[in-house]
Amino acid sequence: MATPAKAESGPAPDGLPAGERRLAMLSVAAGVGMASLDTSIANTALPAMALQLQATPADSVWIVTAYQLAMVATLLPFAALSEIVGYKKVNLAGLLLFAAASLACALAPNLPVLIGARLAQGLGASAIMSVNGALLRVIYPSRLLGQGFGTNALVVAVAFSLGPALASAILSVATWPWLFGINIPFGAIALILGWRALPRRRAAPAAGRTPYDVPAALCNIGAFGLLIFAVGEAAHHRHAGVTSLELVVAAALLGLQVRRERSSASPIFPVDLFRRPLFSLSALTATLTFATQSLGFVGLPFFFEAALHRSAVDIGLLITPWPVVVGIMAPIAGRLSDRYPPGALAGIGLAMLSAGMAALATLTPQATVLEIAARMTLCGMGFGFFQAPNLKAMMSSAPPHRSGGASGIIATARLTGQASGAALAAFCLSLSVPQGARYALWLAAVLSATGSIVSVSRLFVRQDAMD
Repeated sequence: MATPAKAESGPAPDGLPAGERRLAMLSVAAGVGMASLDTSIANTALPAMALQLQATPADSVWIVTAYQLAMVATLLPFAALSEIVGYKKVNLAGLLLFAAASLACALAPNLPVLIGARLAQGLGASAIMSVNGALLRVIYPSRLLGQGFGTNALVVAVAFSLGPALASAILSVATWPWLFGINIPFGAIALILGWRALPRRRAAPAAGRTPYDVPAALCNIGAFGLLIFAVGEAAHHRHAGVTSLELVVAAALLGLQVRRERSSASPIFPVDLFRRPLFSLSALTATLTFATQSLGFVGLPFFFEAALHRSAVDIGLLITPWPVVVGIMAPIAGRLSDRYPPGALAGIGLAMLSAGMAALATLTPQATVLEIAARMTLCGMGFGFFQAPNLKAMMSSAPPHRSGGASGIIATARLTGQASGAALAAFCLSLSVPQGARYALWLAAVLSATGSIVSVSRLFVRQDAMD
């Protein structure tokens, strides 16, 4: 069996000194914030971009799809690469590519060029996100790791919630290219801080490294790219035969990759990590929860409009409590996870999220703003209580030299869950807009309740089963 790849000498148990830790965290936060912000900001501005580029609504969706496909398809290959060349190098390369692609997006003269630039931007975001968890594990001492993940979750929540408002503000005074142009100075700042503050740690000798498996990486890119594409096509009732063929090819490519890497100690698709019960349960919990979030964020606007008869302005205000409360709860949950079992904390949070989604689904047109806001607040508290503890559980259950692979699965679980949730929401809405939106909320309640059960089951996993 091949020697485990150790691109870095293993995380220092005491992390970075406090001053260096703050600078390093600023760089990491800027990168993950830009990648998260760009997802929500493009969704909001899609109609304006389609109008100015003289593109049809259906064609303009590729502005969002290209970014998502590039991210999901390359997360695990970038994570595997980071274990060979180092987390810092992959992160800085991702920041550089993201900033350069943002400039290309801002200068794009037509839709095809913009889509190509968005693909490149998605690759940069993928490189950034693939090592996010691994860098946090290096930056923070083990006793403060939950605090680090709580801060990271806060950044993501703030970026996600600011996206629509920021897009609207920019479009009120400028044209759509400025949506991408604002990334350039932030990318430059993140690069400078990262170059100075992120730890440059000693790589293993070449003889001790597992060579990067390019064919396996290509299989992974094809498998996950086709999977996300097929799920989206199925949700929009595309030809069933073509969608089925895409899913079959995706499964075949993934099977070929797993077979090729079965003797590898550091496979790109981390089968070795999934053999650890705590890691597998944590990944499943994350996928179910992000599918719940996506079902909610896609279904709620239609539910508020069609079932509760609220205006577009009301809808934006009614959704706001969820991301705001997530941002408040994330650091609190992160600190608690340094003292209490993450499985219990996340399980409590997901039970709250399930109750909130079920309570929303039972609302009638006579519901007051206060009743709706209370339910949205409960959802935000539950989701915020889940995120940091679950991230800590995933990273802590992986051995130090596989931090890159664990970090890649964290991002893959999030994006796969979000894509699946959006597809399920689209399917529910295709049945009936008023009732379909309510079905989506009930389905979200079921998925989060299932996630709560899975999370609590981690309390009964024996430590020796993971080692």
